[in-house]
Amino acid sequence: MFLHQDKNKHSIFVRTLKLEQMKMKVNYQRCSTKEQNNARQVIQGMDRVFTDYCSGGIEFKKRDQASKLIKLIEDGEVDEMHIDSLDRLGRNTIDMLNTINYLTSKGVCVVSAKEGIRTLIDGVETPISKMMVGLMSTLAEFELSKIKGRSMDGIAIAKEKGAYKGNGNVRVAESVIEFMSKASSKLIKKHLSQGHSLRTTAKLSDCSPGKVMKVKKYLDNIC
Repeated sequence: MFLHQDKNKHSIFVRTLKLEQMKMKVNYQRCSTKEQNNARQVIQGMDRVFTDYCSGGIEFKKRDQASKLIKLIEDGEVDEMHIDSLDRLGRNTIDMLNTINYLTSKGVCVVSAKEGIRTLIDGVETPISKMMVGLMSTLAEFELSKIKGRSMDGIAIAKEKGAYKGNGNVRVAESVIEFMSKASSKLIKKHLSQGHSLRTTAKLSDCSPGKVMKVKKYLDNIC
């Protein structure tokens, strides 16, 4: 009877050991665009690599590759997730902390190269790593707010100069009045009123023939 129990214990131990050996170390990367160089995010010696191309403002669980990684974590196939820096997980403090807390609850150790953090040691979360994660995530969000602030300042200055036409792929249509009020448009109007041809007006105004034609079209419609 005791021999049979010993065999069962040995069998359970072997199965547990095999499961532990099957667990993977993965490298998670996030780039804002596909044109961004992700060389610095590469961690050597990993079993799998997951790379998302998206904004850091998107929740970790809603990212394409992160969702696939989460499935492996739920299946108990991952024990370590290596990242270049904590901001790869997110720029939002709450989302970043929620992600790390989730990974910790699943027994996955997050290893961040830049900050030198291991969230778990022998399966136990350390107070120092918890404190550092909270601090770094707050700094990441603060840095993002500064970037947004600088961007808004730049837009405000561009608007004052009349150079701002929109953000990203969204273009704000320029009104006829705004276009005709420009110094170059006024100069074109002056040369046209003097009887110069389109080509000569373009040379005298140092503008493209297309812009001269546009001014003439608006003048013809007004008249």
